[in-house]
This record gives sequence, C-alpha cells and structure tokens, in this order.
Amino acid sequence: MYSKLPYVVYGFHGCDESIKNEILHNHGFFTPSQNSYDWLGEGIYFWENDPQRAMEFATDAIEHTKQTKGIIKKPAVIGAAIDLGYCLNLLDRQFIDLVELANQRYIKNMQSLGEPIRQNKGETGRFRDCAVINFLHALNESTGEENFDSVRCLFREGNPLYENSGFYRQTHIQICIRNPNCIKAVFDPREADIKFPVP
Repeated sequence: MYSKLPYVVYGFHGCDESIKNEILHNHGFFTPSQNSYDWLGEGIYFWENDPQRAMEFATDAIEHTKQTKGIIKKPAVIGAAIDLGYCLNLLDRQFIDLVELANQRYIKNMQSLGEPIRQNKGETGRFRDCAVINFLHALNESTGEENFDSVRCLFREGNPLYENSGFYRQTHIQICIRNPNCIKAVFDPREADIKFPVP
C-alpha cells in the first residue's frame, strides 16, 4: 500500500566518458549490469544524490579493472532523473522481510536442484545477495506478482570516520533500475554557482 515512492530522485552513474557522450549526445541507452556479484541484482546502477561517489567509483575502476571489465579509461559521471516506480526499497521493513523469505526459498530451490548455494565473499563479492534478489524477481514473474521497477538500499562502505564510529566514509544509497523507462531524463551534472545559495 505504501511501496511507491512519491518522488523523482537524482541518480549518478560512474562510467567512461565515451559512454556518457553516447547517452547524452546520441540518445544511447544504459547497459544493464549482469555480474554475478551485483548485490541488488541485474540492472542499471546509480548512486542516489551522490555524483562525488559516482566519480570515485569511475576513477577507482581505472586501477581495479575487474569491477567494470576494464571499460573505463577516462572517468565521467552522468546524471539521471529517476522515477523509482514500484521499488523494492530495502530501507522499508516489509521488503526486508520479503528478501528474507526469498532467501529461504532460494536455498530450498537450489537444494532441490542439487545446485550449490552461492555465498557472499566480503563487500565486493555479493554473490548470494545477487542470487537472492534475482530469484525474487524470477519468482514474482512466475507467480504473476507485480514486477519491481527498481531496487534501493543503503550500502555501508569505506573506513569508519573515527574510532568506534557508526559512520563510514563511502556509505551511500544505491539504486538498481530494472525498468529503463524509470529513467525520465539524463543530464551532465553541473557545479553550483557560488554567487547564489543552493536551494
């Protein structure tokens, strides 16, 4: 009843400059990520309201080529106005319970098939999370439930800000867009005009 978030969010996508130019100037499309370690499942990933974190990701990918398969040579950020639609919002208790149930069903399904149950390997290898989220989407499709347009969750990342801190330097909200029609517009992020306040 309360699962549709009633607002448009700004998302920022770290990528190579060539991809940014293709999307902005040639009406290109984002390519959904389909890695087995994508913690929110298959889709197009954005940092919510955080162009700085998107640029950090793109810059870091130059040295750590595995996370983007080596496609980032010149880091860039593209912004998007996103309607989250029907969102699997993992900051909402009802959906936490749903994912917990999906995990239980995923385990039973894999056991019945005699297949290995995927396991997470730290923060960068979220194989189980990916498998469970993708399983949940597949389950919805097979049972005729409404498909989720997006997935949204807090990601705790980086070093603590100070001893025993609950705050981490690179913590952010990540969005995974499954329905590309949620992306209403794309733009080149701009710097604020320092002569004026930012509303």
